[in-house]
Amino acid sequence: MDHGLTQGGLDQGGLTGGVYHPDRSWRAKVRRRAVRLASRRPARAPSRPMLSFAFDDVPASAAEAGAEILEARGLKATFYVAAALAGTDAATGRMACAEAVQRLSGAGHEIGCHTYSHLDCGQAAAQDAVEDVALNAQMLARWGLPRPTTFAYPFGDVAPATKHVLAGRFSLMRAMHHGLVTAGSDLNQAPSVGIEGPVGEALALRWLNRLSARPAWLILTTHDVADHPSAWGCTPATLARLADAALAAGVEVVTVAEGAARVG
Repeated sequence: MDHGLTQGGLDQGGLTGGVYHPDRSWRAKVRRRAVRLASRRPARAPSRPMLSFAFDDVPASAAEAGAEILEARGLKATFYVAAALAGTDAATGRMACAEAVQRLSGAGHEIGCHTYSHLDCGQAAAQDAVEDVALNAQMLARWGLPRPTTFAYPFGDVAPATKHVLAGRFSLMRAMHHGLVTAGSDLNQAPSVGIEGPVGEALALRWLNRLSARPAWLILTTHDVADHPSAWGCTPATLARLADAALAAGVEVVTVAEGAARVG
């Protein structure tokens, strides 16, 4: 999961050279439970099973190998860009440059919004978080990209005040707690399942099996796509098998924006 991701020295304020640690205090645990009840926007029930692939932060390997695997199957994904990371080295490998992100958009993939500096929306002041989100959207516009309509919380975390302020700006805001999007799910803090680490593929397949039995929407997330991935990434073979499993099950693969438009 995105929790605990160092991103090559990202802390909640940006690139500082220190290791980032999410707040694991009891107060933070209470807040994370409480925020799930705040500023909710319930989803409509999907009419059929849907699945989305999402790549957070956009390592170059995701923009290249990840996109290639999905494009070979006629599929599109969502790439959540934190523009300050572009071209830098991180714990998940070299990050995609602006040109690579532009290519993704030109190929029909969705470019979604993170915070500009990978700011933690759970620990930052609401005003700081909102300004960082706005700066990221401005940078994507400078790159010639469409205005992003969906957002992913870095580290999967958000404070109640920040969630409230951002609630009207995106059709969906994605977190990192596990689950399917069904009738009543909160589109301002939507669940997802990480394809990460040695158990990531098995976990994703279990959720895919749950999805194929009911009209619901599953968002699968990861970071790098490499033969020897980071703890937050997956291998090309894993991504290919999951894409093939979804197609074999008759699940429609959509971008997060497409899914949000159907259930929002």
